[in-house]
Amino acid sequence: MIFDKLIEKIIEMQNPTCAGLDTSLSYLPEEMRAGVKDFQGAAEAVLSFNKGMIDCLCDVVPAVKVQIAYYEALGAAGIDCFVKTCAYAKEKGLFVIADAKRNDIGATASRYAEAFLGEGEFGEALPADLLTVNGYLGSDGILPFLEACKTRDKGIFVLVKTSNPSSGELQNLKLQDGRTVFECMGDMAERWGEGTCGKYGYSRVGAVVGATYPEEAKILRKRLPHTFFLVPGYGAQGANAEMLKNCFEAGGLGGIVNNSRGILCAYQKRGGDFAEAARAAALDMRADLCGVLGEIHA
Repeated sequence: MIFDKLIEKIIEMQNPTCAGLDTSLSYLPEEMRAGVKDFQGAAEAVLSFNKGMIDCLCDVVPAVKVQIAYYEALGAAGIDCFVKTCAYAKEKGLFVIADAKRNDIGATASRYAEAFLGEGEFGEALPADLLTVNGYLGSDGILPFLEACKTRDKGIFVLVKTSNPSSGELQNLKLQDGRTVFECMGDMAERWGEGTCGKYGYSRVGAVVGATYPEEAKILRKRLPHTFFLVPGYGAQGANAEMLKNCFEAGGLGGIVNNSRGILCAYQKRGGDFAEAARAAALDMRADLCGVLGEIHA
């Protein structure tokens, strides 16, 4: 099962981290941006940068998270870059999380599921192992994705408690039964995953739980014993290793922590080659997390 495989890779590497390829053209070194005049040139430069990142990180991190908005902004050339980035990462043995936060119902949700998690008449359209989804349309918006997951050994991460400053405007509201909205969404994610748990006890339905809200994360970790967490917020958004330890179970299992700008733009602070700086930043992050979590084991 996909989360079993990811957990085994995390244990092997002793690294519960994910490098976010949320690659803006502006993040690239000046020499890589020089002469870019159109979408095609920008997409080619981003792909070259991404491949350099993947080459230097593939033996350090178990996964990459590729945020599709940065690629959609470059039009058709950008979508091609997204596909090639995901495919290259998988070739290098990395798990690929497509961060697209898809949300719809019925036939439309089924098409999204086929695009990111399925295999149509012509093969995989947008190759990914895992996909972020928005569950706020209810079960109608999740079940088509879950069916695709079961068919092709994929997984999803449902937005539960996000890391952004305004998340509490909705997610922390209290319902009539006393639960917060984020607790309700977490309970739904746990229920959607019933019957799909692998040998480590986690289902195919994970949850996005921001490290910037450690008390909420502590509530959710206890409440959702079969739900694997994707944890944004480390680094540029302000969370540190001590804050995110509540997202994990004993043994350091139960989640994977994303870092995008802290790795992508590491060369801007460290100097030198962008790939070498990214690798150093990823190694520092691993040491930081493992210093808090300890040895990762089943």
